[in-house]
Amino acid sequence: MSGSTSSLRQRHPRSSDEADSTTAIMEKETDSGSSDAKLTAGSSPVSKDTLGVKTKPVSSSGPKEHITYQKPFALILIIIAAFGFAFLLRGRSSRLPKTYALCSKEGNIYTVDAAHPRVECVVVHNSRILSVGSLAETRVRFGDAEKTGPAASTLTGRLRSLKNGLKFYFVEPGHIVVPGLADAHAHLIEHGFKRHLEVDNCSSVQDVITKVENYVTARPDVLNDKNIWIQGMGWDQTKWPSSEFPTAADLDSNILLRGRPIVLRRVDGHALWVSSRVLEDTNNLPESVDGGAIVRGDDGKPTGVFVDNAMALIKPPAWTEKEMLEYYLTAVKEALSYGLTSIHDAATLPDMISFLKKMADANQLPLRLYLMGFVESDEYWGDQIERFVNYGPAGRLTLRSVKLFMDGALGSWGAALLEPYTDVPDLRGFLLRSPEAMSQLAKRMWDDGFQVNIHCIGDWANNVVLDIFEDLLRGANVTDRRPRIEHAQIMVPADLERIGRLGVIPSVQPTHATNDMWYAERRLGSKRIKSAYAYKTLLEQSDQHILPLGSDFPVEGVNPLLGFYAAVARLSVDGESPHGDGGWFPEQRLTRAEALKGMTFDPAYASFNEDNLGSLTPGKLADFVVLDTDIMTVPASLILQAKVLATVVDWSTGVRKTASVTRRGPM
Repeated sequence: MSGSTSSLRQRHPRSSDEADSTTAIMEKETDSGSSDAKLTAGSSPVSKDTLGVKTKPVSSSGPKEHITYQKPFALILIIIAAFGFAFLLRGRSSRLPKTYALCSKEGNIYTVDAAHPRVECVVVHNSRILSVGSLAETRVRFGDAEKTGPAASTLTGRLRSLKNGLKFYFVEPGHIVVPGLADAHAHLIEHGFKRHLEVDNCSSVQDVITKVENYVTARPDVLNDKNIWIQGMGWDQTKWPSSEFPTAADLDSNILLRGRPIVLRRVDGHALWVSSRVLEDTNNLPESVDGGAIVRGDDGKPTGVFVDNAMALIKPPAWTEKEMLEYYLTAVKEALSYGLTSIHDAATLPDMISFLKKMADANQLPLRLYLMGFVESDEYWGDQIERFVNYGPAGRLTLRSVKLFMDGALGSWGAALLEPYTDVPDLRGFLLRSPEAMSQLAKRMWDDGFQVNIHCIGDWANNVVLDIFEDLLRGANVTDRRPRIEHAQIMVPADLERIGRLGVIPSVQPTHATNDMWYAERRLGSKRIKSAYAYKTLLEQSDQHILPLGSDFPVEGVNPLLGFYAAVARLSVDGESPHGDGGWFPEQRLTRAEALKGMTFDPAYASFNEDNLGSLTPGKLADFVVLDTDIMTVPASLILQAKVLATVVDWSTGVRKTASVTRRGPM
């Protein structure tokens, strides 16, 4: 981990530097065991050709053939050790070399390395990138196992895996390779929870009730026991005709649901909608809650919606470890299928941390997780969070940061604004802590060595937190500390400049812009909206030129291409916006190169791991994704049609990882 800003330049090593990198990687090679290992899924051997790349057998005897994926299914190659998924596959027995080249004759390998942004070949050895360059250069330097044999170089002599020359694999024409994709802000286990009972994409209260009713009738244990809690997530009143909060009475209107404990989270996780049974069982509700709201009717009684800090009054049963495992497996499988190799988990509770450590200990963590520890407490809780870096046998779990919350969300009128909401003039939203309390908490976390990441949506929240960070950064090296504002959604123009000048990292979610654009101006007004969701401005103001992109799933979809498309087009998936087909505030669109960097290098930097991840650069880990469409050049309307053919994490048989293959239907 570098504490120097020089790493931000992403310089491609010169020939002498590359030689040093090559030597360092080669020194990791051990003399024990075979240099080859079989790719297996279950008991069936898998050809590496199922990656969606072409290769020819080294042997000249017999017919030469290659095996490719079978459309319309995508084959996802996941490098893991003993991971408990069921996989379908198509292929023949083959051996994966310890050292190999992945090539595109069209030069469609996008490295996110400024010195060599597109190359024809990437050479991998022992999970690390050994070299990048043209096909011709690679053959001369390393030899070709099929065409030329070994190269006459000292390098070939030092690498036993090159004694017969390098094995080459080629992506199909039109396909591309990019670094492993990262989501800089998500909630992994919560996504699996949401999949359990999803109540989003509903156009009315009745649609939600119908989904809950169907859930109950499909589960005899729930149907026959009215004491089992029913929990789900995803409702969004801004998509309903009235745009008003729902009520407990709405749930009671359905005879099957009446009398059952039901808790439904709003899509953003900042409000709960509960049934009358839950209200009855929740005794002694306070008249008001600092940093939150108990929504009440004209009679002063709670209607069934609890916002922000008031949600803590509702106590559904904690998840069991069995439930957590189910949610985890669901979420991880989906994330990998969409090309995610790294996820920043934003607000990981202690029980989740313990669970994920168990997964890492058992080598059941097939992607990289960067955790932001969180405890629901008004007292200092940093001493409850264990810190670790590259934990587990695969080294894929890290916790060195904490997540704090300054305000709520715009959709539930909880984002803290300097001036009242335009559509509800008597509201300014909520600061979940006073500025003084947040300053004290952030300083304690800072002094204890945590990276401090704070949720801020409204301009008041962002203003307060920038004041706090400005104070903490006096005399500090910002590159050593890398404080983050999660969302950085609504800012006054002066704070757009200040966040860049201070070096505070804005971690943003482009799909929030394209989902909120239908009501955001109604909330904020025509003037304030111009400095909201200002991603291009944030990037341009950043001295480090860093803008990590995420999704906030399960609030938004897992597929990172949704965020890529939203960032470069500022349009809905249907190609629409309040400003027409040119995009919503199109001056805030990112270029495709900026968006790809925001999903690869920038999250690596924001998690102190840019020396190992984020670009296809010699010396870095060989995490990459193969796509069937060149998202960097096709018309924007075709970006979301792209399919992931391969998701590769730690591709190295030298450390005896096992490769598994899954086939997934069209996106």
